[in-house]
Amino acid sequence: MTENSIRTNDGVEIFYKDWGSGQPIVFHHGWPLSSDDWDAQMLFFVQKGYRVIAHDRRGHGRSTQVSEGHDMDHYAADVAALTAHLDLRNAIHVGHSTGGGEAVAYVARHGKDRVAKLVIVAAVPPIMLRTQANPGGQPIEVFDGLRTALAANRAQFYLDVASGPFFGFNRPNAIVSQGSIQNWWRQGMIGGAKAHYDGIKAFSETDFTEDLKKIEVPTLVMHGDDDQIVPIDNSARLAVKLLKNGSLKVYDGYPHGMLTTHADVLNKDMLAFFKA
Repeated sequence: MTENSIRTNDGVEIFYKDWGSGQPIVFHHGWPLSSDDWDAQMLFFVQKGYRVIAHDRRGHGRSTQVSEGHDMDHYAADVAALTAHLDLRNAIHVGHSTGGGEAVAYVARHGKDRVAKLVIVAAVPPIMLRTQANPGGQPIEVFDGLRTALAANRAQFYLDVASGPFFGFNRPNAIVSQGSIQNWWRQGMIGGAKAHYDGIKAFSETDFTEDLKKIEVPTLVMHGDDDQIVPIDNSARLAVKLLKNGSLKVYDGYPHGMLTTHADVLNKDMLAFFKA
């Protein structure tokens, strides 16, 4: 086991970065990425006097490529193990996409007395899948299609996602960053195919409704209204209504990957929320 990893109760090594000192901010990455996706935020906030921590979810990045446990219960428990190991208190948790679900699950189920604030960005809660209770969700065929594409040719599938809808590079007049595409692909391919395949069920079928209702800390919900991956109307606009102390900030024309494409804007808005 390396110095910058912890071992969970079920023997999974979770890799993490821990930079700086001050009030801790814990970053939860999206599917199928790694803690590297937070570079623009970690560099910004460590220079603002915060302690910044980001981990690679089990099966992702440099964490163990285990066969099992790729569900929100395990994801949240892994974060709880990390925060206990580092004894983080008065922490701010920031989650993007699937990581927004993970952050919500952690704060609701494990974070009492440890969490000061929560930010979820382009996040999956309350639930992505279309159900009787969630008629505005996406049909199961959408997620079956993701699984089929991943199993058939994961490398090409990830390239297609990164070069198209994730960053909005498929929109007219988009300023395409080849570096961002390659970095997304690199992070995805480091992780495990089994973890990523199972993770589709975790991010699409988990119902966070009760978790959202339990959260009492101030919560900022950030979402772009041109998010092609997690459409805003069935996510952020519903999630904020379930939160006791939530506020919604909508970004006109911003894509799912807005933390990369518009890091300067989002970092400043998060900093203002942290200091408020």
